[in-house]
Amino acid sequence: MTGSVPRGVLAREWKESFEEIYSGAVNELSPPLKLFKKVYCGALTAVSYAKKMLNRSICRYGADYFVGYPDTEFYLPAIFALSGEKITKLGELVPILNRMRDQIKEDFSFYQARLHGEATAYAAEIIESLRYLNGTKSYAAPWSSFLGDSFVRRYGILLVDWTIPGFAVIMGRAKTLEVLKKIVQDLQDKGFMIFLSNEIAEQAMEANLKLGADFITFPFRRFTQVIHAMDFCLRTGLAFGGIEPGNRQDVRDYVRRRVRAFVLHLGKIDDIQSAAHLAAIFLGSPVITDQELLGGEQIPNWYLSHLGDDLVTVAMEVRGIKLKIVDIPVPINVSSVFEGEIIRKSDLRIEFGGGRTTAFELVKMVSGKEIEDGKIEVIGPEIDEVEEGGCLPLGIIVKIFGHKMQEIFEGVLERRIHNFINLGEGLWHTAQRDNCWLRISNKAASKGFQIYHYGELLLAKFKNDFSSIVDRVEIELITDSKLVEEKVKEAWEVYIARDERLRGLTDELVEEFYFCLVCQSIAPNHCCVITPERPGLCGAVSWLDAKASFEIDPIGPCRPIKKEGLIDEEKGIWESVNEYVYLNSNRSIKECSLYSLLARPMTSCGCFEAIMGIVPETNGVMISTRKYGGMTPCGMTFSTLAEIIGGGVQTPGFMGLARSYILSRKFIRAEGGIARIVWMPKELKEYLGERFCQRCEEEGLGTDFVEKIADETVGETAEEILAYLEKKKHPALTMDPLL
Repeated sequence: MTGSVPRGVLAREWKESFEEIYSGAVNELSPPLKLFKKVYCGALTAVSYAKKMLNRSICRYGADYFVGYPDTEFYLPAIFALSGEKITKLGELVPILNRMRDQIKEDFSFYQARLHGEATAYAAEIIESLRYLNGTKSYAAPWSSFLGDSFVRRYGILLVDWTIPGFAVIMGRAKTLEVLKKIVQDLQDKGFMIFLSNEIAEQAMEANLKLGADFITFPFRRFTQVIHAMDFCLRTGLAFGGIEPGNRQDVRDYVRRRVRAFVLHLGKIDDIQSAAHLAAIFLGSPVITDQELLGGEQIPNWYLSHLGDDLVTVAMEVRGIKLKIVDIPVPINVSSVFEGEIIRKSDLRIEFGGGRTTAFELVKMVSGKEIEDGKIEVIGPEIDEVEEGGCLPLGIIVKIFGHKMQEIFEGVLERRIHNFINLGEGLWHTAQRDNCWLRISNKAASKGFQIYHYGELLLAKFKNDFSSIVDRVEIELITDSKLVEEKVKEAWEVYIARDERLRGLTDELVEEFYFCLVCQSIAPNHCCVITPERPGLCGAVSWLDAKASFEIDPIGPCRPIKKEGLIDEEKGIWESVNEYVYLNSNRSIKECSLYSLLARPMTSCGCFEAIMGIVPETNGVMISTRKYGGMTPCGMTFSTLAEIIGGGVQTPGFMGLARSYILSRKFIRAEGGIARIVWMPKELKEYLGERFCQRCEEEGLGTDFVEKIADETVGETAEEILAYLEKKKHPALTMDPLL
């Protein structure tokens, strides 16, 4: 993803001047004077109104009174991004507004019109910020207010990597509600983020369109709130482009290249709206209207008129947005809009796995003779054979043949099952391998979604997204209890074999690590760092898997990190890792250690296989798994712990992890390694089995160390297990204090 490139690299790669993109668009000997004069008048009106409101506010509150938006570290984002000025006081806006007034001149060139657009944006920013004085929000639901940084973290990464294909701002007033409904639903079906401004927003309410964060479609009641669209776009450049505030050209260029925004204006256009249109063009975003524009108003590729009913198609063509569209024969909508959707028990039709039943997923490379392309088979009960709110076991086996397919790619494709299923409206998926947990909502089931349709969805997405290596796909969906229990054992053998590929490969022997951003749809600030001796928290992405993922898709979720600038070998801290984590955690995590539980540990998402936490009374750590539903010596269940540490936060003393990481020589090396483990469920002991005994011997702990580790049969509280540890002479009791 572009957002993962180190700071400064992008700017060096941009060889053309940003202004060159406008070259030749307007014949300066005969410019569209009618349009440019409207823009001049609109900018003058906007700045004058902003000045009037600012003077009134200063008279009432004083020049030193605080001004700013809630939930943002970017001050007044448009001003901060374009000028670098950190505005916090009303009086600081006066010279800025004066500068913008001086920028408005009776010069009717295309260049000057863009500056008039910039001045209009500044005016709108100031007007809207004044509505937040006293710390009150101006608009109650269902109307949208300023979208804070949490929205940028959640959706910005999806915009810049084009998971969300583009950003549509709709202004004006539609001829009819049906016209607006068609446009908005078309954009939503394609997965766009949408901002609706002023009268358009009111019409959307009247038409009962799907609005709000769940559909990334935001209605703004006042016209000047359209600045929040610009704010959002500019913050993506600062957050994901590694661009310094005030680098005016670079941040505009990043937004143009990566966010892919455009404006659709429906209905009549007044002077201030024309000026706002030039603000969009100033950011590199074209404007398309359904109004007939005379030759003196159009600008080829930038300001266009289209009278047909395919306005969205034309806008996408002008903006250069091309979608890979596969007709997926499922009765629900499939779009990135629904990624991250939560299905609660009250809306649950059926669930699979998650500790309730056995569930697993497996991608297998097979020969051309072993596969029937397009075949989808459900073996066992379907949804309608289970009562509402019930559960079934589930085995998802995806067989793949491809002339360029390699066995090393299996794990990469398998991990994408998580992403693909979450694209479905009313579907939910978390975790992976034999820890996966899936839910189908009542709404999806009422539309006719069946277990069989999982196969249709996966079939289409694997063929569409991995067409370079996938030629044929066959899918088995097993809900028969006995067969699931048989097949999951076969899956374990494959999982273990994949993990064994890394034996002998150490962190010291490689020149680069990898980061993985697959889980940012559910944990926007989380960034997994994957090394040969530390797999992704999900357990499904090893260093080799991440390397293969990068080979398949160089701009995909896994990218290399050059191992440079060693800071602390024992804790596993590198300058290069810190830089990448900082940029890809939305600048929320400044330092990350790979081998420590206490010193700035890696963040956790929500797909981790296990959770580790300190048990102070024992001077050691306990580990619980997704499959264990009981209490732990930390005084919390797995689900409670997951709520605390998930979401991409850094929680010293607690951490999500893959089960195979316990077998690593780098397992919390800074705190003493596996000798610190004082408690784990019996199920985890059995899963680790002989491999764990071998690691114990390698560490000089003896093969009987496993018996020294307490489990739920000994107790579930620190007090209950302490006597057992003392009796067994557990080494953690005599190690250096953890705290």
